[in-house]
Amino acid sequence: MDTTMRKPVLPVTFDPTTWTGRILDALDRVVLGALLVAVAAMVGIVSAQVVMRYGFNQSFDWADELSRLAFVWSIFLAIPLGVRQGAHIGIDIVVSRFAAPVQQLLRRAGALLGAVMMTIIAWAATGVAIEQWDELMSVLDWSVGWFIVPVAIGSALSALHLLRVAIDGPRPNDSGSAE
Repeated sequence: MDTTMRKPVLPVTFDPTTWTGRILDALDRVVLGALLVAVAAMVGIVSAQVVMRYGFNQSFDWADELSRLAFVWSIFLAIPLGVRQGAHIGIDIVVSRFAAPVQQLLRRAGALLGAVMMTIIAWAATGVAIEQWDELMSVLDWSVGWFIVPVAIGSALSALHLLRVAIDGPRPNDSGSAE
């Protein structure tokens, strides 16, 4: 029996043999691990809270805050994993009317614009998290900045993936239909 721990499988959407590909892949694996922890925590906390409320007529005072925090982390950490795969919704009704080289150029330009915007969001989110770090949550003695940290992380990693698309071009099946 194989007792080695297997790495989580992420679809290969770029060349993982280049140094940039290895870095992006490593960052994605870390984010995937954190995402799995956040989702497991959220499900576990909410399930325990339901059992406590309806089974024992008791509750944890911290469950709502912690499950909300885990939810926010899970949402914003999942975004760059979708960007990695080109899995987010795109409307290409105008782009599809052009010749293939123009489509490629427009997709690269759109990815570059998206990378710039995600970088701005990451920068702003980092500033907000720092600014709010000394404010505490109402029940937990944790900073409310922890709600903003995943926005900065997800935006920064999304910007890196979009920059990769702007440089390397989109995968061939990224430029197809949504089917």
